Amino acid sequence: MLADAVKKYYDKSYDLNCAETILYAANEAYGLNLDKKALKTMAAFGGGMAIEETCGALTGALAVLGILYVEDRAHESDKIKELTKEFFQKFKDKLSTDNCKKLKELYRNDEIRCSRIVSAAAEVLSEIVDREGLKKQEV
Repeated sequence: MLADAVKKYYDKSYDLNCAETILYAANEAYGLNLDKKALKTMAAFGGGMAIEETCGALTGALAVLGILYVEDRAHESDKIKELTKEFFQKFKDKLSTDNCKKLKELYRNDEIRCSRIVSAAAEVLSEIVDREGLKKQEV
C-alpha cells in the first residue's frame, strides 16, 4: 500500500526529500522497477525545487502518473494532462495550496517535518491509481 511505503521512506533514516519519498514509495508499492538513476530524478524537486514553489510531494506524484499512464510521450493523448489537472485540484482541495512555502507554514514542524503533506499527496495519488488501475510495466 502506498501510504505504508510513504511512511517507511519519509522516515529520517532514509533522509529523502518529499519528491523522492513519493517516487521511492510508489516504486515499491506499484512495482515500477525503477533503477537508482531513475529514482534520483526527483532529487532536485524537493523544497519546491529548492525555491519553495510547487510542492515536491506533488511533483513526485506527477512523475508517478507519467510513468504509469504515458506509453511513449505526453502528446500521444490528453490522458496525462487530465490526470495532472485532477491531481492538482484534489491536492489543493485537501491542503489549500500547492505552494511549498505556504504548505510548510501551514503543516510543517520540526518533529513531523512535511509528513502531512506527503501523506496527502499519497492519498490523492492512490485514489487516481486505484480508479485508473496499474498499467503493465515493461521491464
